[in-house]
Amino acid sequence: MKTINFYTLYFLVGALFIFSSCTDDLNVTPQDDDEFLSEEFYANSSAYKQALAGVYGNLSLTSTTGSGDSNLEGIDAGTSQYMRTMWYLQDLAADEPIWSYENDEGGAVKAIQRNTWSPTNTILLGNFSRLMFSVTLTNEFLRQTTPELIESRGHTDAIANDIAAFRAESRLLRAFAYYNLMDLYGKAAFVTENDPIGTYQGPQYNRQQLFDFIESELMEIEGDLADPKTNEYGRTDKAVAWMILAKMYLNASVYIGQDKNTECITYTKKIIDGGFALASDYGLNFLADNDSNEAAQNEIIFTAVNDGVTTQNYGATTVIINGEVGSIEKNKEDLGAEGWGGALRVRKQFANKFLNGDVPLSDERNTLLTEGRDIEITDVGDRDSGFIITKYKNITSTGVAGSDPTFVDTDFPIFRLADVYLMYAEAVVRGGSGATMEEAVGYINLLRNRASSTNISDANLTLDFLIDERSRELYWEGHRRQDLIRFGLFTGGNYNWAWKGGSANGIAISSHMNVYPIPLNNMIANPNLTQNQGY
Repeated sequence: MKTINFYTLYFLVGALFIFSSCTDDLNVTPQDDDEFLSEEFYANSSAYKQALAGVYGNLSLTSTTGSGDSNLEGIDAGTSQYMRTMWYLQDLAADEPIWSYENDEGGAVKAIQRNTWSPTNTILLGNFSRLMFSVTLTNEFLRQTTPELIESRGHTDAIANDIAAFRAESRLLRAFAYYNLMDLYGKAAFVTENDPIGTYQGPQYNRQQLFDFIESELMEIEGDLADPKTNEYGRTDKAVAWMILAKMYLNASVYIGQDKNTECITYTKKIIDGGFALASDYGLNFLADNDSNEAAQNEIIFTAVNDGVTTQNYGATTVIINGEVGSIEKNKEDLGAEGWGGALRVRKQFANKFLNGDVPLSDERNTLLTEGRDIEITDVGDRDSGFIITKYKNITSTGVAGSDPTFVDTDFPIFRLADVYLMYAEAVVRGGSGATMEEAVGYINLLRNRASSTNISDANLTLDFLIDERSRELYWEGHRRQDLIRFGLFTGGNYNWAWKGGSANGIAISSHMNVYPIPLNNMIANPNLTQNQGY
């Protein structure tokens, strides 16, 4: 599989396509078309690929002028990076990590990890705006790549073989943004390339409307996407579209009140048959060369790219790896990072999924560091309490440190094959057709064997088993909140974890918190948006 230097392309196109939104327009729609210098930029036929790279760049970059800057005016870079804010809202808000850093302005981190957020939370503002910015970038790319414009610029012959794929990939990235908005907020402003630019404010789409759009959009573009594992590194293909559809179908009972487990099985089977394979070693998926070591490349379906030199950013893996450096362990050389002194620990409910006897302590997914530490975290700010875990590393598969000890090279796996196996098995247990329990158990045992864990039998494959196994396999990969909601464990009091609801032992939280509030500033910018119930 060939590799494209997206890092350079992001940088080249950034000034053109990653533009600033104004503070009173956090609905994030493009301003005057002249701002893009369109005709000058598109004078060269190679500009279309560079522009597409700019759309992809929004997954990793917050600006083109440095790690501390944000192209969303008035929103801090640290609270607006795509995958970092996704990780906050999916994992930090659930039962796995907890961060000692709670003194950020406005207490946004504290509110997320203690489930006490409000519509003024700056992380929610950054996430919602970043996702809408992805929509904006795609819409403008599609406006600039119509057949009429390409012909008028004299580029039809030069890019005839590529433009359909370019447009399909940008539409997929827009669908991915709307998928995340549907999952996290249950609604969003709906804007496409066919709407006016400038002051236009999109209507509010609810979950059913977003579900229907994403589903039809992904099915419509499938034929123009590359086959699985045939596109350049960092770009999407059919398998990414199938993965989003499979995720939607698995969660359809939450999103639209319908059972679509059979459809989930259909699309997970497409991915399984797409040529992917588990990495020989679990840890290879989370190293500084997971963009190039063959084992990780076989398993990872889609990733957010990082580079410690060219695209420095405080993204998810930079935060995680620096946070894994312990205050007691002094293990920065082992992780290839400077470290933030034990900032990230694990909550005891997660630790016990490895320590309570359900898997052997030698399970290779268990990278807990426990020596000299107490499993209890009675004071979130005490970095010496709570266990450390070291899943991600800024070290290559050959043992070489990443290019920068602060900004890591490790890409963030958004989707990988292991999740597909777990989704397939869950859809079977939930009654989906087109698969067998024997096949489902076989896929789970592939994961367990890879981890040097114990095999399971048909009798073991239950929903209770799967929610824990998903945590053991996929922890800190941005899935946990969604999983707990689907299993009916996120809100209410059936399952409490340390600091849930702001209490050290955990307390029940209201069911309205299964979706986040629409950020206040976004509602002010677009009066079509209404607040979610309970906020």
